[in-house]
Formats: sequence, C-alpha cells, structure tokens
Amino acid sequence: MLKQLYIKNFTLIDTLDIHFNSGFSVITGETGAGKSIILGAINLLLGQRADVKSIKTGSTKCVIEAHFDLSKYNLKNFFTDNGLDFDEQDCIVRREINTSGKSRAFINDMPVPLTMLRELGRQLIDIHSQHQNLLLNEEVFQLSVIDIIAQDKQLITAYTGTYKAYKAARDAVGKMKAEIEENRRNEDYLRFQFSELSGADLKEGMQEELEKESDKLSHTEEIKEALFSADRLLNAADTGNSTLDNIKDASRSLENITKIFPDVSQTSERLYSCFIELQDISQDISQQIDGIDFDPERLDSISSQLDKIYSLEKKYHVNTVEELISILKDIEEKLDSIDESGNNLEELEKAEQQKLEECQRQAKLLTEARTKAAKVIEQEMKQRLVALGIPKVRFAVKVEPKELSHTGADHVNFLFSANTSTTMQPINQVASGGEIARVMLALKAMISGAVNRPTIIFDEIDTGVSGKIAEKMADIMVEMAMNDRQVISITHLPQIASKGQTHYKVYKEETDNGTVSIMKELTADERVREIAQMLSGSEISEAAMHNARELLNIK
Repeated sequence: MLKQLYIKNFTLIDTLDIHFNSGFSVITGETGAGKSIILGAINLLLGQRADVKSIKTGSTKCVIEAHFDLSKYNLKNFFTDNGLDFDEQDCIVRREINTSGKSRAFINDMPVPLTMLRELGRQLIDIHSQHQNLLLNEEVFQLSVIDIIAQDKQLITAYTGTYKAYKAARDAVGKMKAEIEENRRNEDYLRFQFSELSGADLKEGMQEELEKESDKLSHTEEIKEALFSADRLLNAADTGNSTLDNIKDASRSLENITKIFPDVSQTSERLYSCFIELQDISQDISQQIDGIDFDPERLDSISSQLDKIYSLEKKYHVNTVEELISILKDIEEKLDSIDESGNNLEELEKAEQQKLEECQRQAKLLTEARTKAAKVIEQEMKQRLVALGIPKVRFAVKVEPKELSHTGADHVNFLFSANTSTTMQPINQVASGGEIARVMLALKAMISGAVNRPTIIFDEIDTGVSGKIAEKMADIMVEMAMNDRQVISITHLPQIASKGQTHYKVYKEETDNGTVSIMKELTADERVREIAQMLSGSEISEAAMHNARELLNIK
C-alpha cells in the first residue's frame, strides 16, 4: 500500500509531501491543475523513462520518493532474490533525475538498475489511465485477462519452454535443409576438388623434401666436384702425400719422444684423435661420392610433382601443402555430410516432430484452461455490466484455434453487444466510450482478486458516464478496496468523489516563484464545498451544498 509520496522540483511541483490511507481514496481538481503531473511522478517511480524537461525550471535535480507498507503482501522473495534490504512496514522507493540527463533509482536506499525498479513497480501499483482503454483492441491484453482468471501460469511456463525447444528444432531442420541444398548444388565441384587434391597424394613436409631433392639433382656436377676435391685434399691419392698420412706421421713422431719429453703426450693424443675423425670424414665423403648420380628422369618427376603442388597452392590461394591437406579434409567432411545428410535430416525431423507433438499437447491443456476461464469471464462480466447500467448486455469470449505461437494455439476475441437486437462484434468496433470505460472497470474488478497488487490507481476511468452509472462504478471501486487493497481514483464526477474514504484535491497557486501545483487532503467541510463545486461549477449554490451533503450522507 502506498503510504506517502514526496515530490521535489518536478514540473510545476515545488515540494509535495502527502500521506495516503488504505481503502478507497479520490483525487479531484480542475483540468490542468496538476493531477497528471502527480501521476507522471508515480510513473517515474515505476520505472518510466525520465525526461530532463520534467525538472522544475531553475532547479538542478528533481526527487520522487514513495513509502509502501508491504506487510500484507508476499513480496519478501523479491528482495531476497535481488539482495535488497527488506522492511515490510516501510519500503522506500526513490528516483532522482538531474539536468545532465542522469537518472538514479533506489530501493530502500540501495542503488538499483531501472529494470529492477520496473519489476518491483509492476508488483506494487497498477495504473489504469484512459489510453489503456485502447488495450481492449489488443488480443495480447484479452489473452492476458483469460490467463489471469485461468490461473494457468504453470501451464504457460511449461508451454513456453517446450515451444522454444520446438522452434529451435524447427530452425535446425531448416538450417540442415538449406545446407543440404547448398552442398548438393556444389557437390559436383566438391567431388572434382576432392579428386584433384587427393590425386596429388599430398603428405605433410612433402614440398620441402621434394624441393631439397630437386636442388640436389639440379646441382649434381657441382656437388660431385666439391666432394672429389675434398677427398683429394684429404687423401692426396695423386701425389702419395695425403693429409691423413701427414697427421698420422706427426702423431707418431710426437709419440716417439713422449718418454723423454712427456709434455708432448697430450698433443700426440689430440693429433691422433684428429686423424681418426678425419679418416671417418674421408670415408663419409667417399660414400657420398658414390651416392651422387645425376638422374634426369627423377629430376623430371620431382619437377612435375612440384609444378602440380605450386599450381594447386595458387589455385586454392595457400602457401603450403599442409594448407592444401586441410582443404582436402574440409572437402571430405562436406562430402561425408552430403552422404550422411539424409540420415541426419531424418533424425532432426524426428526430433522436431516429437517437440511439435509435445507442444501441441501442452497447447491443448492451455486451450482447455482458457476455455473454462472464458465461460467464467462471460458470466461475471454480464453480471457486472448489468449492474453498471447495460441491462441487455451480451458479452462473449471467443476462443478459436490458430497456428502455434509463443502464446499457444488460441486466437481470442472479446465480443460485445449492448442490446439484444444487434449481433455481437469485437468490442472496439461497437462499444461507445462510456461502455468501454465500464467494460474496463468490470474487467479490472474481476481480475483484481487474482492479481495481488497493493495499489490500483484509476485515472478518469469514468469518462463518458454520469449519474447513477458513475455511482455504480464508485461502488465497484469501493468493493475492490475492501480486501487489503488500496484503490485511488482520479475523477471529475461528484458521485465517485463522494464515495472516497479519503479525498484529495489538486490545485494551482501563484507564488513569488511562479505557478505551482499543490495537493492536499480535504477536511470534511472542504470536501462538501469541493463536491458542491463539482456539481454546480465555480458559483456554489446552496442547492449544490445540499446535494453535496446528501452525496456524502451528511445530515
């Protein structure tokens, strides 16, 4: 329940600090006095988008703060789940907007994102303004009314999850079909590419090995000449004075004097080691000479292989055999996918069908619950609308099948006729403004018991009605306010204003700082004069005062 509203520097409001009571309250005031400003401030508290133009001229910041009593409503889990302090006797919601455009929101003095403020706001206050009568045109609103009465939240949650799974399965089938179609269009080319690349018998490191062998065969004479030269220098076969023999003889000469000159022992050993190493090198060179033969056929074969590799690399815009192998693997996977696509698609279609059948089953449960609720709505709406001055009313909730969607498989339409001589048609096509206002009030009254919101605010829901009908509408609002619910009505009708347990007036006043809007709770005497003025206009007659006392049951 809204206990207190504090507004500072908001449009025409300098400072407003007003306390609210439980039960049914009314707010009156002349057009343009500032009632919509107060409603705008409350909307900001509920998370509506902020506008710096709302800040009072000459001020740098506006503040709107409300205190709520939540002791009779089960909202503790919201605070616990969001890590917020919870005081059921005094929940404080605050919104601050400065001229730079920055907006800040607080719940119990803890800064919160605007989305969290909106989520809490939806559970605290339901504001019904005149433009919301247009919701009667929307199937989403009509369906929400049925779901509230059906109390089918669990069914909706289950269906929504299944529908998302079905939609994902359906999308997977569509994607697979598109891929199959695309791959089949490219299949001949893919098979050509596979044949071309697999025919090259590509192996990792192949290019480097072939290029190395090609260099070797292309320079056979040069290599052989260098090897022969090294062999001659080591062995000196043509002169008989080889490097190896000289090193061996030098080692022996030093070895012969080691007994008399031990200092050369180590040098002799090192020379001999050099001899052994060079002898081994000489043997390697001899073997390499034997292994070097010019093979023109092998060179041609290697050149042909390399030309093919270079051509493939250029064609596929890569630089290495490894990249060509990767492309080959990718093509092979695509071809395997084409070959297996029939089986894969069949599995996906089977999964889609299973999800569809489950979705249809849950949609049927929703339809059954909604159909039952529709009958309840029809009965109750007829009773309420008869009481609201439409004695010949006919009201029907038409639930028809439609294709599966995120809301189920039901197309809903509210049909209305104010008399027995005309055919029932969609309510927005045949109902007058006053009739729509009464229908909306009847709907709100009907669903208020199912939606446990502490506060309901009606902004001129009485548009298009007067007299006894207005009185009946007031009685409904009084009834709504009985079950631990606070109902506030902004009204121009004295019949509704007189029913309020608490009466507030909004008016303008000229001050040194310009025009400001003021809201105050009226005393008993002030209330008589306010209702008398609503009855007779600016000139209050004694008859109007008398009528006002009668409306207020004051003797």
